Amino acid sequence: MSLITGLFIALGLFAAYYLVIFTRGLKAARARGEDTTPNLIGIGTGAITNFFDDLGIGSFATTTTIFRSTRQVRDEKIPGTLNVGHTLPTVVEALASLALFRTAIDATTLIEMIAAATAGAWLGARMFGRWPRRKIQIGMGFALLAAVGVMFFRTVYGDPQGGALLRLDGMLLIIGLVANFVLGMLMTIGIGLYAPCMILVSLLGMNPAAAFPVMMGSCAFLMPVASGNFIKERSWDAKASLGLLIGGIPGVLIAAYIVKQIPLLYLKWLVMAVVVYTAISMLITAWKEQSNPADLAPVPTH
Repeated sequence: MSLITGLFIALGLFAAYYLVIFTRGLKAARARGEDTTPNLIGIGTGAITNFFDDLGIGSFATTTTIFRSTRQVRDEKIPGTLNVGHTLPTVVEALASLALFRTAIDATTLIEMIAAATAGAWLGARMFGRWPRRKIQIGMGFALLAAVGVMFFRTVYGDPQGGALLRLDGMLLIIGLVANFVLGMLMTIGIGLYAPCMILVSLLGMNPAAAFPVMMGSCAFLMPVASGNFIKERSWDAKASLGLLIGGIPGVLIAAYIVKQIPLLYLKWLVMAVVVYTAISMLITAWKEQSNPADLAPVPTH
């Protein structure tokens, strides 16, 4: 059995685990008298946010904005609803990215990068639980802008076709694992993994397309476990979560087809646009939280 086949099987098992706990959670919510029937707004939210998520922009921040503007979900239940509702679409993203970009990265390197991020997220809550989220957002925002500047220079003047490495070895592998480990840790305090991972893969000299299975695979393994905890604590909205799930899967599949058709050079420009958007969003969020700490809850993004 190949490593990629093993990864597919592992993702399938995680998805099966998620479906069991999600189904039980829905039954329990109905038994408590909660309305679990999604509306068109909820399904549309899932489709739109997961479409952009599959392009690398992320779904949590956009979903949070829609939830707050439409008052679909109470603030204290938004983090749990995001994790529970977006888990299965994220698993589908990971499976699709593995199918589409399996030749863009060596299987061993992919598994090592996913394992590093997963281990980092597991440890992150214990180490970063009390770190000031706003200061990290500011630092990451400016760091991403600086990194995209380097990527822009390489694209225009010295590296128009992107990197060619499929496998990381030696010092490059160590740098990649340590960096993805840290990104996994930062996920626990609300710093998204997608955009930094895109930059990391590019700066390591790899094909920009390799970022998609790395970042989506990392989140796909993390989110089912997180969802189990949120469902157990009843800190999620069943109706909104089901809407995200129903709308999210077709949104992912449509976006996956578009990403597949993008030439490598255009894909690199897409990565830069996503990173700039993410960096500016981080800085704006940090500014808003300083101006009005109660305005935005500390919602994790990927």
